Amino acid sequence: MLTIKFPWPHISTTANDEDNSQCKCPCARLNYRIPCSRISLCAVLLTLFIAFYLSGCGPKHVPSKETIPGVPATQRPYKVNGRTYYPLPSAESFVETGYASWYGRKFHGRPTASGETYNMHAATAAHRTLPMNTYVRVTNLENGREIVVRINDRGPFVKNRVIDLSFAAARKLDIVKLGVAKVRVEVMGEVRFRAGNPATYKPHPDFKMGRFFIQVGAFLEPRNAYALKAKMTRHYKEVVVYRQPTGTKTFYRVQILAATDYDAAKDFEARLERSGFPRAFVVAR
Repeated sequence: MLTIKFPWPHISTTANDEDNSQCKCPCARLNYRIPCSRISLCAVLLTLFIAFYLSGCGPKHVPSKETIPGVPATQRPYKVNGRTYYPLPSAESFVETGYASWYGRKFHGRPTASGETYNMHAATAAHRTLPMNTYVRVTNLENGREIVVRINDRGPFVKNRVIDLSFAAARKLDIVKLGVAKVRVEVMGEVRFRAGNPATYKPHPDFKMGRFFIQVGAFLEPRNAYALKAKMTRHYKEVVVYRQPTGTKTFYRVQILAATDYDAAKDFEARLERSGFPRAFVVAR
């Protein structure tokens, strides 16, 4: 069998104008002549071979993002670390228990999955599958503290984590130092969309108006909670002890009625922090 090696950097497919039946090409060095009628096939096959060879050296094929009319990009399936995630079409009645982590300064000012700029000082969080702009209540099951945050990012992509909190949210739940804590995530309201229509939002509590309490303590021992209640009743009209079972533990949370306006409640929270309750925080009911 005759083996022909083409020095491909010098291959020419131009036929000799003086002889239409034969063409001169680099393989003439091997005293092997190729009829011009076959030169096109030779060139095509060689081109296909080179293209196939080079395709194996390039990056692997990455499917383009699926286009679904009326569906935001954040609701489309996505892949991270070889695993595909499918955002939930609805967050209604969603409740989840697991470990929360937090992310801060390293990501401050960078874009989130929703397109917003991440603000470590805002009450936001990242979740793998909840619809963007879903409001969730996150309760630290280890100390009874809670906060309402808005989902505006995707993550965390770490095993055994269910939500990634902003620095501000993590500070309210007192998990900044430890880094992680067991929490319960409960949906309060979510975004809603329909094909061909602008995005709207399902009703959720008005976070500006309502009955707002300030939690000043959470205890496993009820007598400690009622002792603090007795102390605070000397200075404030309505002080309650809210009993909250959380798994194998029951917390007794001491709360003071602050206001029916959120901004006023936040002012009251600040006064309590200055008065010796640095971990005081607002609770909406």
